[in-house]
Amino acid sequence: MTSKGFLITGLGNPGKKYENTRHNFGFMVVKAFAEKQGWTFKADSNLQGEIALGTVSESKVILLLPKTYMNLSGQSVRKVLDYYKIDLTHFLVVADDIALDFGTLRFREKGSSGGHNGLKDIESHLGTQEYQRLRLGIGDREHGYLEDYVLSPFSAEEQKDLPKVIEEGVDFLDKWLMKETYEKSAKETL
Repeated sequence: MTSKGFLITGLGNPGKKYENTRHNFGFMVVKAFAEKQGWTFKADSNLQGEIALGTVSESKVILLLPKTYMNLSGQSVRKVLDYYKIDLTHFLVVADDIALDFGTLRFREKGSSGGHNGLKDIESHLGTQEYQRLRLGIGDREHGYLEDYVLSPFSAEEQKDLPKVIEEGVDFLDKWLMKETYEKSAKETL
């Protein structure tokens, strides 16, 4: 399949209740990227998410914030990939990661979900682990339940550094798109 553009998906949970929680770090970075580009999200009930459309280097870019709740993110991702005819090589997921210290960003071209339920559901709907992801470190809890930790807000100390870390994530998305669109145009001219 010839890809018709690029899809960047930020993972999180819909609703005010979850807006500033660690588990919504992916939403935060993708929203900040859209704001920098001047792109606006619009709800699309058929695709089960909020979609922002734009262009980078003459390539269509779709931003997705699934509204299915984290553990069902794959439903929306699959629908958007199919609807816009996006090849998995032009797909990137932005998600929180407890295995990384807060503020650490790590890019992977493929790999396991690392226990992340949103990534597990995406892998289930795609039938593969071979898709790109940007993992955003949120650190791990010192004690207590994992669910309580990821669904809690960042600490006061973390909130001081949050804008800088979000900006680093936005910068990464800029660079990823520039690299991917360059490679796509190089292949098309051969």
